[in-house]
Amino acid sequence: MDVKKFCFRVLFYVLGLFVMAIGVTFAANSNLGMSPVNSIPAVLSAITNIEMGNCVIIIFSLFIVAQIVILRREFRLINLTQLIFSTIFGFFVDFTDALFQGFCLPTIAGRAVMMLFSLVFIAIGVSAYVATDLINMPMEGMTLAITQKVKTKTFRQVKVVVDTTTVLIALVLSLIFMGTIQTNLGITGYPTSLVFVGTIVSAVGVGTVMGPVQKVVLPPIRKICFGDAAKTTSK
Repeated sequence: MDVKKFCFRVLFYVLGLFVMAIGVTFAANSNLGMSPVNSIPAVLSAITNIEMGNCVIIIFSLFIVAQIVILRREFRLINLTQLIFSTIFGFFVDFTDALFQGFCLPTIAGRAVMMLFSLVFIAIGVSAYVATDLINMPMEGMTLAITQKVKTKTFRQVKVVVDTTTVLIALVLSLIFMGTIQTNLGITGYPTSLVFVGTIVSAVGVGTVMGPVQKVVLPPIRKICFGDAAKTTSK
């Protein structure tokens, strides 16, 4: 094993998680709705008052269990390390939340721009860590497991379905336990939406944006990590 290249793979993986966490924070600060990956943790946090990062770890653990159920004997024990990276991602979510301190551009148009930036950051983050060929994050791992079983659909197509389903589950939980899809007013003066139009846009948008983003992000990362820019299979 080339230790230097392996270190680069780990570095890009962690950077991908950090960029994705920024995207999640931008989505939350836009007050237009959480990103799909954090929609259920956001609702769980609002219901239980548990810190968001800890809720991310809880829900991501359930995604790992889902992979075991879907793949059964095909599930590799190495994939249990997803829990370690889930913990790192949970920390990044809390860190970026504290870093940006609720920053949001004023006006509806500004909030929409925040949500669009969120889509791009999340797509870049996912593409970056997928390019390293290390361990998938739990939600993407579950998406990949479904893709392996369905076979007739691409990773991006299944991701749109998974993201949309996740949003619907978050919406139902929010309505059942809180009777609303909104919490108290945020610092912008707008209702802080857990599951709102931005979440739905994100559910469809991230998988769509990943196509062109991967064409830009994958080649340089693959070249640095593997010396093979041509090996950029789009998932």
